[in-house]
Amino acid sequence: MSSNPEEPKSCARTDFLRSNESEVQRSWDENKVFQADPGSGAPGPGEKFFGNFPYPYMNGLLHLGHAFSLSKLEFGAAYHRLRGSNVLLPFAFHCTGMPIKASADKLAREIQQYGNPPVFPMVQEGSGAAVTNASEADAIAPDKFKGKKSKAAAKTGTHKYQWEIMKSFGLEDEEIAKFQDPCHWLTHFPPLAKEVLKKFGLGCDWRRSFITTDMNPYYDAFVKWQMRKLKKLGKVVKDMRYTIYSPLDGQPCADHDRATGEGVQPQEYVLIKMEVVSPFPPGLKALEGRKVYLAAATLRPETMYGQTNCWVLPDGIYGAFEINDTDVFILTARAALNLAYQHLSRVPEKPTCICELSGNDLIGLALKSPLAFNETIYALPMLTVLTDKGTGIVASVPSDSPDDFMALQDLVTKPPLRAKYGVKDEWVLPYKVVPIIHIPEFGDKSAEKVCRNLNIKSQNDKEKLAEAKRMTYLKGFTDGTMIVGEFSGRKVQEAKPLIKSKLLEEGTAVLYSEPEKVVMSRSGDECVVALTDQWYITYGETEWKQTAVKCLSGMNAFSAETRNGFEHTLDWLNQWACSRSFGLGTRIPWDEQFLVESLSDSTLYMAYYTVSHLLQNGNMYGKEISSIKPEEMTDEVWDYVFCDGPAPKSIPPALLNKMKQEFEYWYPFDIQVSGKDLIQNHLTFCIYNHAALLPEHHWPRGFRCNGHLMLNSEKMSKSTGNFLTLEEAIKKYSSDATRFALADAGDGMDDANFVTETANSAVMRLTKEISWMEEVVAAESKLRAGPPATYADHVFANEMNIAINETEKSYNVFMFRDALKSGFYDLQLARDEYRLSCGAAGMNHDLLWRFMDVQTRLITPICPHYAEHVWQKILKKEGFAIKAGWPVADTPDPTLRIANKYLQDSIVSMRKLLQKQESGSKKPKKGAVPAPPSDEKKMDIGLIYVNEHYSGWKEQCLRVLQSKFDSQTCSFAPDQEITEALMNCPIAQEMNLKQVQKLCMPFIRFKKEEVRKVGPQALDLKLPFGEMDVLQKNLELIKRQLGLEQVEVLSASDEAACAIAGEYVSLLEKSPPSPGDPVAIFICKQDYKAQI
Repeated sequence: MSSNPEEPKSCARTDFLRSNESEVQRSWDENKVFQADPGSGAPGPGEKFFGNFPYPYMNGLLHLGHAFSLSKLEFGAAYHRLRGSNVLLPFAFHCTGMPIKASADKLAREIQQYGNPPVFPMVQEGSGAAVTNASEADAIAPDKFKGKKSKAAAKTGTHKYQWEIMKSFGLEDEEIAKFQDPCHWLTHFPPLAKEVLKKFGLGCDWRRSFITTDMNPYYDAFVKWQMRKLKKLGKVVKDMRYTIYSPLDGQPCADHDRATGEGVQPQEYVLIKMEVVSPFPPGLKALEGRKVYLAAATLRPETMYGQTNCWVLPDGIYGAFEINDTDVFILTARAALNLAYQHLSRVPEKPTCICELSGNDLIGLALKSPLAFNETIYALPMLTVLTDKGTGIVASVPSDSPDDFMALQDLVTKPPLRAKYGVKDEWVLPYKVVPIIHIPEFGDKSAEKVCRNLNIKSQNDKEKLAEAKRMTYLKGFTDGTMIVGEFSGRKVQEAKPLIKSKLLEEGTAVLYSEPEKVVMSRSGDECVVALTDQWYITYGETEWKQTAVKCLSGMNAFSAETRNGFEHTLDWLNQWACSRSFGLGTRIPWDEQFLVESLSDSTLYMAYYTVSHLLQNGNMYGKEISSIKPEEMTDEVWDYVFCDGPAPKSIPPALLNKMKQEFEYWYPFDIQVSGKDLIQNHLTFCIYNHAALLPEHHWPRGFRCNGHLMLNSEKMSKSTGNFLTLEEAIKKYSSDATRFALADAGDGMDDANFVTETANSAVMRLTKEISWMEEVVAAESKLRAGPPATYADHVFANEMNIAINETEKSYNVFMFRDALKSGFYDLQLARDEYRLSCGAAGMNHDLLWRFMDVQTRLITPICPHYAEHVWQKILKKEGFAIKAGWPVADTPDPTLRIANKYLQDSIVSMRKLLQKQESGSKKPKKGAVPAPPSDEKKMDIGLIYVNEHYSGWKEQCLRVLQSKFDSQTCSFAPDQEITEALMNCPIAQEMNLKQVQKLCMPFIRFKKEEVRKVGPQALDLKLPFGEMDVLQKNLELIKRQLGLEQVEVLSASDEAACAIAGEYVSLLEKSPPSPGDPVAIFICKQDYKAQI
């Protein structure tokens, strides 16, 4: 639950909404409103809508983050259903992979070790806590997080044991032990998820639901067909590849198998073998007779010519590890473990450490390093060497590395530093920078040049060194030219792979890989990079990649960020390990010792949705009696249904053709909605597999991606308590209020924010709106009859037309916060304004009925249960609101909207002016209530002066701006050009420069800014409507709003009219009215009569 959860303001209101939701959902079920069957022929444009969602993993309960992404699909599908499309929204449950099996095994170990129910050892919580005393603890705001947690902690919460995690799901002790069996997870969590999604109001065809793994024999057969077809096409191969690997699980660790490090790839280095020159120092006597190397990991093998020394961390912990029978590498234990899984250890997968060494033990070692012009170099201390990156051994190239240059300079110029670490002068002072690469901008010694330019003082100046590295590394690679060695004269980017190959061929270097960042498996161990012989899908293969790029180019990505994400992934994505030895899933059909990994059986399931109900008979496990047996679903059957293969004889033609008809009708799918994090795997895999296995006319039409969901502006996290499951949200706020807040949370790729106060407010808004509608219907006879006739009627009707159009545009592009704004918030404001504007005449019956109809339809995709209640029980309409059709709108009148805004803004301005004029120049003291004006001084009469056309110097300024505005680019000419044109105008001849600068230039700046806000109409010489006409038509409204007895609308160009203002005429002279900006003067009756 959230750290400071907002409770609904009224339980009665929430209870009402939830009761209505249950009733509506029963009615939907009874009438099978979401079951989607294909039409008789091929659907035309817009006739069908097939959307889907990445099926969630079933190792726990659905939470608000799932609901947020899913709501984008749900709202979009509901909109298309409302428009009359035949909508298919299916939903399935993912159980493949190792997380469920790992959790089940962990639970079994806990029960074996601690009993059933287990009695865990007491652990002192908060030891080593960030808060050191009570006063500091009290100083932390109660609604703020108290510490940073890892992603793993965020997923599992604060629970250390699997048993505790199961308890957090609301399970009783006697139930938990059953979860030692992985299959029990598959029978427990998917039905729970289905029930909560039904409570959510998901418009799903549940006949098509399924789970993955071989527990479902039909889906198992489908995945085996897919894998066999990929292999037949040459898309699955067996090869030795570097891959992220869990030593504890004994298999590769793909994204879905990770607690942290999703998306992390292997980082390849070249390991430079720096041979230790004998005789060995005493600390290395145990290594006598071996070839001993300091193994330095580098990303820049081309710079090895310029080595002056090698760096070690003085207090770093290293080891001497056996690589084979003769060679020993000195490096960190972490790097040795990675090497052991890359066939670089005497004992495979088990590093053998002969002895442990400190960095101080290595300082002063004489080394012979490949390519180095210096025949002997020495190991020296560097204080910034990282032991959790690379090998903890660093080759020093001060010509091109700012870090190396400054560290070497520190040793050269600081004798006390040399003395501190026992560094002899001869190890340092004779070694000069060796130029190896020429960069046009920085010369032959780029590191020295940039360090001097940035005034870097020492190796501890980390920020400046980071900037120096950024400047030199990129320039060195893109613009640098080798000036030494056999590849002298070649560009660095050409020479680099050639030098790398030379080192590897000569045996003076080896390849080494490690994870780019820390990766933790769900089993709890830190992953390494292993060189494994396993099955791979050949993503990235040139021809296949080109087909995938073509597929992407024809899709709707809904945003540039999403398209860029796909393009970036297609650029780097390479072979993907698709086999696993541990977990749940489908066996690789030709090599059954392996399972298909969890991201490889999740790429074509959208096609399976189209036939799943025919195979599984509505049972998500495929256990019901069906017309087709699983073993009858041969490759020939799948090929016929999905790939236009020849018709098999094994299945009755009627059933076979029914499956093919379903697929041909629904495919391609129109959209998949997903979180943005799946672009880098699941979604791109989907593109690749569709492009390989299905004909082009069945390729996906669109992917819409969104950011993650925050809760009350904080990251959702179990470990901090800022967390809501979907079921908890529905219980707290109701389904419709939850959906309302999800729609309001945000769209696009940026992270969205579910605000619990918005959900609370939605409860109040929806129930109050129902009450208001009931009151309107009860008082129907008192409403004004007849067609809309008044100015307020026309404005209100126009606002409804605008709301319909704008909401339609927002729904079409899946921007649901905008749809909520125009289809609910703005419509509510228009209704409230209409109610105020009507006055004694009252509101029009037909308009109110249209409002209730329109608002109900526009909100239906977001709050369908509320809409059904209004539709059926208040408006007494037939059928279901969810299929009521989109409201018809007349063409909106933008001028009428502008005119009404002018009216409302003018009333606000006049009210402020009246208050100011009545109170005089004296302001009441703070907190005091101003005294009402006496009857003699009460301003009863309002004189509104209007000037509908710009004239004089303002007119000429506008004409200049019109002439200097480019309507194609919506931009103005340079300011100097505008000023020159202005100075050539007749009006400028009558003013001096000072007057032009004081009057004209501010006006021009104001108008240019107005163009930026409202468009080029801001340059018109008059408004697109008659100001006096609008004000005249609304005199009663103005009088009522301002509390006046009489209001007159007068022309500012009429001298007689101006004379009525009497002593206040000076106000007209001081601030004359202009188009869109009338001036009001308020006078008392006596003054008015005197002037008349």
